Amino acid sequence: MKHKKMVKLRTKFFLILTCVVVLITSSMVFVGVMIYKDAIIKRYNEMGYQTADAVSRYFTEDELMAYKKAAVEHLQSNADRNRANFIMQSDRYKELQSLLDNMRDSMGANDINLCTFDFDMLMNYDAELDAKNQWNPLIYIMDSYYNPDYQLSMGDCGPIFPEFSEDIIQSYLTGVHSSNYFQASGSFGYTTTALLPITIEGKTQLFVAVEIPMSTLCSDILSFILKISCVSGAAALFLLIAVLLFLDKTVVSPIKLLSNEALSFVSNDNVVSDKLGFIKTRDEIQTLSESLLTLEQEINTYIENLTAVTAEKERIGAELNVATKIQADMLPRIFPSFSDRKDFDIFASMQPAKEVGGDFYDFFFVDEDHLAMVMADVSGKGVPAALFMVIAKTLIKNRAQMGDSPSQVLRNVNEQLCEGNEAELFVTVWLAIIDLKTGKGKSVNAGHEHPVICRKGGRYELVEYRHSPAVATIEGIRFKEREFELEPGDRLFVYTDGVPEATNADNVLYGSDRMLEALNQDLEAEPEQLLLNVKHSVDEFVGDAPQFDDLTMMGFTYFGREEQ
Repeated sequence: MKHKKMVKLRTKFFLILTCVVVLITSSMVFVGVMIYKDAIIKRYNEMGYQTADAVSRYFTEDELMAYKKAAVEHLQSNADRNRANFIMQSDRYKELQSLLDNMRDSMGANDINLCTFDFDMLMNYDAELDAKNQWNPLIYIMDSYYNPDYQLSMGDCGPIFPEFSEDIIQSYLTGVHSSNYFQASGSFGYTTTALLPITIEGKTQLFVAVEIPMSTLCSDILSFILKISCVSGAAALFLLIAVLLFLDKTVVSPIKLLSNEALSFVSNDNVVSDKLGFIKTRDEIQTLSESLLTLEQEINTYIENLTAVTAEKERIGAELNVATKIQADMLPRIFPSFSDRKDFDIFASMQPAKEVGGDFYDFFFVDEDHLAMVMADVSGKGVPAALFMVIAKTLIKNRAQMGDSPSQVLRNVNEQLCEGNEAELFVTVWLAIIDLKTGKGKSVNAGHEHPVICRKGGRYELVEYRHSPAVATIEGIRFKEREFELEPGDRLFVYTDGVPEATNADNVLYGSDRMLEALNQDLEAEPEQLLLNVKHSVDEFVGDAPQFDDLTMMGFTYFGREEQ
C-alpha cells in the first residue's frame, strides 16, 4: 500500500505550541503596552495639571480679569488694540511671560498659555468654517510657545479639535478639569494637553493650558516593548521546551510505540508483542494501549474461530451442493420425458430461492393410460423445507402408484405427515390424475394456487373453486375431489405462489393478471416456451430485487389418442 507523506506528531505539537506561545506572548505585550501607555499618559496629564495649577497662582484675580477683558475687547474691536499692546509692554506682563517661559523650559513642555474661549462659537460647531480655518473659538491671553516665531499675542484666536469641545464646555460649566485626555497628533507632533479652568467668584473665567510632547512616551513605550518582549519570550521559550519535553514523554513516545506495535502486528503475521504493557501513563493512552493489546489478542482468537467457521461453512456449502443436486435429481428434469408418447406434451421447471427449496413438481404414469401431475409448495424455506418436500413427494408418488384416487392419496399422505410433525410444517398440493385415453381427470387442490386452463382456440384463464386445507395441517380431514375433462388441444398451467407473489424493488407483487398476460402472449407456445415466457416476464418485472420464494411451474398440452 502506498502511504502519503505524514507529518510527525512532535512537529505538529511544536508548531501548535509555538503558535500558542507567540499568540499569548503577543497578547501579553499588547495588554502590557496598553496599560503602560495609559499609566504614562495619566502621569503626563497629572504633571500638566500640577504645572497649570502652579501657573495660575502667578496671577492675581484682578490681573486675570483685566487681561481677559483686554483680550476680548481687542478681539471685538481693533480700537482696543492699543490697550492690549499697552498691557503686553508692561513690566508685570513681561515678568509673568518670563515665568511661563521658565516653567515651560523646566518641564520640557511645548507650550504654556493663558486663554479663554468664545463659547457661542464653541457650542455651535460649523464644519464649513472649520474647513476654511475660520472656526477659531480659542482666545489667547498669554502664550509661551517653545518657538518664539509661533508665539501669539493677546487677543489672537486659534482653532481646537472639534472632538474636545464637549469636554471644554463641561469643564467651563462645572469649573472642574475634564477627566478625559486631550491627546492630539497635529502639525506640532503627538501631544497631550492639560486644560485647567480658573474660577473667580464661583464662575469659570479663564483656562491655563499646558501642552506636553509625547515623544518621551513613545520612547518609553518602545523601551517597554523591548523589555517585556525579551522577558516574555524567554519565559515562553522555557515553557515551550518544558511542555514539549513533557508531551514527548507522556504523549508522543507512547503513541509512537502504539503505532509501531500496531504496524508490527500487521506485518509480522499477527504476532502479539508485550511492549504495549510497558506504557504506564495512567491516562487514556494507557487505556488505549491496553485496549489495543486486548484487540490484538481477540483478533487472533477471531481469526482462529473464523478459520474454523469458514472450514465448517465450506463443508456445509459442499453438502448443500450435494443436497441441491440430490433434490434436482429427484424431480423429472429430462425433456421430453416420454418421447414415445404423442398424446401429450409436458414440461416443468423449479428455481429455488436458496440452495435447496421447498417447492416440488412431479409427473409419472400410474398405469399405461393414467398420468399423475403434482405441483406442491412446502411452508418455509431451506433445508427443513427440502427434507419435508422429499418425504411428501415420496409419499404422494407411492400412494398414487398404488391406484388411489387423488383425494385418497392426499388423505393417506396427510395422516402420515401429521405424525411427529413437531416443526409444524405443511404442504400445499395440486394433484391431478388424467386418463390420457379419454381426457377425463380428477384433481384435488389442497390449499394451492388456482390452476390455469386454455381451451383449444381460447385463452388462458384461472380455474377458481373452493380448495381443501393444506396437507399436514389437520389430522383426519377429507380432501374434496373435482372432476374435469380435456379436449385435444387443451392446455394446463400449474405453478406455486412464487410466481404471482414475486416482488420488485418497490414491494409490488407480480400478481395473477401479469401472469395471465404472459401466458396469453403466445397461445400456440409449447410447454417449454410457455414457461420461458412467464419466467422472462417475472424477471423483467422483478428487476434487481432479490428472489423471495421458489419459482416452480409446469405446462401440459393434451393431444388425445387421435393425434397419434
